[in-house]
Amino acid sequence: MDIAAADYIAGLAKGLAVLESFDTERQRLNATLAAQRTGLTRAAARRHLLTLAHLGYLETDGHYFWLSPKVLRLSGSYLASARLPRAVQPVLNRLAAQARESFSVAVLDGDAVVVVARSVAPPAEGGGDWQGASLGDPSAVRARARWTAHGLHLGARLPAHATSTGRVLLAALARPALAQWLAERTAATGSLPRLTPYTVTEPEALRRILQQVRQADHCVCSEEHELGVHAVAVPLRDMQGRTVAALNAVLSQNRLRDGAVERELLPLLHEAALELRPQL
Repeated sequence: MDIAAADYIAGLAKGLAVLESFDTERQRLNATLAAQRTGLTRAAARRHLLTLAHLGYLETDGHYFWLSPKVLRLSGSYLASARLPRAVQPVLNRLAAQARESFSVAVLDGDAVVVVARSVAPPAEGGGDWQGASLGDPSAVRARARWTAHGLHLGARLPAHATSTGRVLLAALARPALAQWLAERTAATGSLPRLTPYTVTEPEALRRILQQVRQADHCVCSEEHELGVHAVAVPLRDMQGRTVAALNAVLSQNRLRDGAVERELLPLLHEAALELRPQL
């Protein structure tokens, strides 16, 4: 959204930039590190850190700062009031119970997709009657732990170019918007960030993949964001046909091999997407 210069509050923008500078790579920052990450001067970064600590959004030992639980009020307010998470959560819960998989809904935000709703498969009682289902044994909790993406939780930010949800959402962008997205993220190095040995980093290669995603109306992504993690995603569209989010399931290598994705998971995902369409 564009606004007039007179309506822009630079101090607020800088304070939010300091909050956003904390991530999984740097959970604790001092004024020097915060300045490097935000482009502020060290003195300005220090004042913002001290102010945020005074307001309760950061904690500090006098030198380093880290996020406090109060930050969750911001995401909690969104999850409680936003229409999308409330609309999709019952469907995610049903899918998780039915397929014994973990399902998520994500939206595009700059470089990343943000998980706005999630449901995890409930534990099976007594092992369950799973023999004959190609989706496998739902009681295999230890095996499942090896291929569940690290840090996948509500509010998690995952790289758009290397995830199934990200590629579904990028594929839905208009050609000029996609060209700008790629140009902004490859201007410095000519390529996208490499996260694993399998990550596609060449812009033209990603363009070809996104074209395939458009044609197939789904995306399977294997070990490009994290080793051992495989996922399949489909677009969630509103009644005007606009893609507003992506729905995905995380699965194991064995389920990729045995055809369970095409035979069982994709039909479930597409059916859920059609069910949700009037609510989006």
